[in-house]
Amino acid sequence: MSSDRLPEMTQAQRDRLAFVDLRLRFVGEIRRQDLVARFDIQAAAATRDIAQYKELAPRNLEYDTKGKVYVRASWFRPLFDFPAERVLTWLSEGYGDGEPIRWKGVVPQEGTALPAQLDLEMLSVLTRAIHRNAAVEVSYRALSSGLTTREIAPFALANNGQRWHVRAFDRRSGEFRDFVLARLADAKMLPGPVNEHELPAQDIQWNRVTELELVPHPANVQHPDTIEAEYGMENGVLKVRARAAMAGYLLRRWNVDCTEDHSLKSGEFHLWLRNRQALYGVTNLVLAPGYGETGKGS
Repeated sequence: MSSDRLPEMTQAQRDRLAFVDLRLRFVGEIRRQDLVARFDIQAAAATRDIAQYKELAPRNLEYDTKGKVYVRASWFRPLFDFPAERVLTWLSEGYGDGEPIRWKGVVPQEGTALPAQLDLEMLSVLTRAIHRNAAVEVSYRALSSGLTTREIAPFALANNGQRWHVRAFDRRSGEFRDFVLARLADAKMLPGPVNEHELPAQDIQWNRVTELELVPHPANVQHPDTIEAEYGMENGVLKVRARAAMAGYLLRRWNVDCTEDHSLKSGEFHLWLRNRQALYGVTNLVLAPGYGETGKGS
């Protein structure tokens, strides 16, 4: 049943049913307490919502008597049609999890994002695997090796500002890596828990947090107070804490000159990394503008 053919009900009811649909699809389970906590309703109301969802989509969920939780059935078919960006926002930020509705914004706005194909069923396998600490077999298209089959142990989603990745242990390389979601396909959850060395606690780059000190570029910015105001700097510096695994993405996205002597002269470099030593040991610095340059003319 498509969401536009649901029986007449209030928007609040539709939002709660959509939440049940999302939890089942991307987490793999739903408890009454999930509805109680999200919508501040009584347990009896949550029971009625789940019963109503089961009436509308009886093949979507089963009750696990041992775990006392409703779980996603193998023949699950989503009741609501969510766009991929909405799902990713819900998964990563935990808000806006009501039914998607079309509405006109308060003011006109446009974006510059490039379209990317994303298989939501594939995404649901990944997110359920993250929830269960399970490994996944996937088909992945890499720039260097083309289409390959891999086993990965995913544990987090990551957004580099341009596209979404999943952070996972890659059994093929024996390393923790980032996989572009839009390059993944044919995901299948594997039985059993992941190995101890594949757990997120073993991912040094993910768990290390580094503090970056960004300042107006000494050579490219004539009026540093403009940049200080734009980024809300204090005493002429913006301190940003980032996971080591994400630092290269951040520096590239914001065109931060990472040379020792601020020698990148192109006009797009408004910021300079003042504490270059904070990047020692960070592995994805191939993305950081000028990090491999040691002086002018290099």
